[in-house]
Amino acid sequence: YLVGAGRADCTGPVAQVPLMGYANPEQVGGGLLSRLYSRAFIVADPESSSRVVFVSADIGMVSQRVRLEVLKQLQSKYGELYRQDNVILSGTHTHSGPGGYFQYTLFWITSQGLIRPALSSIVNGIVKSIDIAHESMKKGRLFINRGTVENSQINRSPFSYLENPESERSRYSSNTDKEMVVLKMVDEDGQELGLISWFAVHPVSMNNSNHLVNSDNVGYASYLFEQEKNKGMLPGEGSFVAAFASSNLGDVSPNTRGPFCANTGESCDNPQSTCPVGGAKMCMATGPGSDMFESTRIIGQNIYSKAKELYEEASQEVTGPLSSAHQWVNMSDVSVELNATHTVKTCKPALGHSFAAGTIDGVGAFNFTQGSVEGDPFWDQIRDQLLGEPSNETKACHSPKPILFSTGEMTWPHPWHPDIVDVQIAAIGSLAILAVPGEFTTMSGRRLREAVTQEFDSHGTPSMNVVIAGLCNVYTHYITTYEEYQVQRYEAASTIYGPHTLSAYIQLYRGLAKAIATNATQDLPPGPEPPLFNVTSLTLLPSLSAERAPSNKTFGDVLEEVRQEYQEGEVAKVTFVGANPRNSAENATEHNFLTVERYSNISDSWRAVLNDASWDTRFYWSKGSNGQSNVTIEWHIPAGTERGVYRVRYFGHYKRRVSLLRTITVPFEGSSSAFGIT
Repeated sequence: YLVGAGRADCTGPVAQVPLMGYANPEQVGGGLLSRLYSRAFIVADPESSSRVVFVSADIGMVSQRVRLEVLKQLQSKYGELYRQDNVILSGTHTHSGPGGYFQYTLFWITSQGLIRPALSSIVNGIVKSIDIAHESMKKGRLFINRGTVENSQINRSPFSYLENPESERSRYSSNTDKEMVVLKMVDEDGQELGLISWFAVHPVSMNNSNHLVNSDNVGYASYLFEQEKNKGMLPGEGSFVAAFASSNLGDVSPNTRGPFCANTGESCDNPQSTCPVGGAKMCMATGPGSDMFESTRIIGQNIYSKAKELYEEASQEVTGPLSSAHQWVNMSDVSVELNATHTVKTCKPALGHSFAAGTIDGVGAFNFTQGSVEGDPFWDQIRDQLLGEPSNETKACHSPKPILFSTGEMTWPHPWHPDIVDVQIAAIGSLAILAVPGEFTTMSGRRLREAVTQEFDSHGTPSMNVVIAGLCNVYTHYITTYEEYQVQRYEAASTIYGPHTLSAYIQLYRGLAKAIATNATQDLPPGPEPPLFNVTSLTLLPSLSAERAPSNKTFGDVLEEVRQEYQEGEVAKVTFVGANPRNSAENATEHNFLTVERYSNISDSWRAVLNDASWDTRFYWSKGSNGQSNVTIEWHIPAGTERGVYRVRYFGHYKRRVSLLRTITVPFEGSSSAFGIT
């Protein structure tokens, strides 16, 4: 094969933009813990013209808007080389990245519309990572390995899982998929290029009280692996690329201590996830650490350690032809043959009452509980007034789900949910990557993988390694099994195309697998093209206006200085006269907000040892009044930090008014005093 790997920044605006994932309107960005990256891998067959691109980006999910814009840019750069069938775009599912990059109305509610700078930084970052991978391609080899990750997941809807048939459950040792699959890439001289790991866990170690943009537990695993392989480089630099991609994580939480009532401390591991006092709002799960930062590191470290072991020991080589199959499908109208006599249908999209309850990883607003199969007259009436009552047909189709939002029947200002969905498989020799448009639960993923493996087997392609890549191409919420759907916890209420969604996907992915196995991908009907709505930007975000420094101060001046000395384990902290970080995102791509620098006696100069992509630094922005704001930078000094003299620098941009109608963006910087680490 020819192989290439690339990484590019896709962070975007780190302030004022709502974070995407928990659907909590109060959770808006207020700084940066770690940068977000797009990581791209290209495998090409030197004999034929076929190639496969896999991208894992540190974002909540890939939206249809992102995908359509990326494909458009790729087409204008590369013509027919990179297309909708051979490019897979997958989101890691971090819940701490900027939102606002969706075209369907439902996602506008919590992310304040379509935010062009957030969308552009994701699209441009993905394209740039593909460019870098494309430029760096050389002869190489691929190896695959798999193993078990312990102590990193729990099933957050165990009562739903138990609805699956006993005969099926007894074939598995756990109610989560603990298997990690690792693909290792080296060039023909054995030089290491990168890896992709697929593992099913929600990146929600950082909870919904967090305001710092970051890539969560799987992002921390990427960071550890890349720091290890790109020795002596700052985070985000160096050629080795390590992607920790999502899989069938629908009902899988990293918050391994499980759900407890925040007020009384008792367990709320019950079918409704509710507490005797305070109800569902009080039921929350926590991770293994003393706070969310430590939990993120512990889970990330676990995932990294297993990946490293599997990577170092990988010996099974991946060889064989490359192929890819893709279709667009109207998921609101798929007929599924369950057996010779029985045909069922999917439904127009709709969300159930338990959708509003949220999960033990992030509880919802108001007084909704999980597992409700009855509606609530109060909320139903409000909905009927505001949004219209669901049709009888949709109600019947989704039964037993009580419908909260009949999104498939809501079209103002344009549709609230997608009808046209991508289904896609890319095969790299014996590895088949199923690109799925959402969050499959543990058992749904097992059924899908098994069905596709069977399909390959029956058409003469035995022993395929079938992996699920989650949150690809377009976001359609969750996919539960028919049995899990019946009890209507959060994941089931969010299975938007109704009880037979999984059966429909199994039928569709079988069709793709058959086409690949029988060399008939060119005969697959492409299906109905998804719409690209002509809205380019529409947002409630405050506009960026002229800013001011306090009197007798200028931008970048220190307001609260560091101490003279610190020891490892302590936090060096400095506060500056700051400016809105959105200025930087809109002015310079890949803007770095801070460095920690160490003084060298030998060269009498300062050298950057950390940047804002480091997990040891935290960048906080707080808005004051009258166009003033502060920036606080923390360095959590880790064990093993070299003794010496250090300083912290801040780089920003402020808006200056030059006339009544015009402001310009002016770069500035600030530095703390020097301090010693003893």
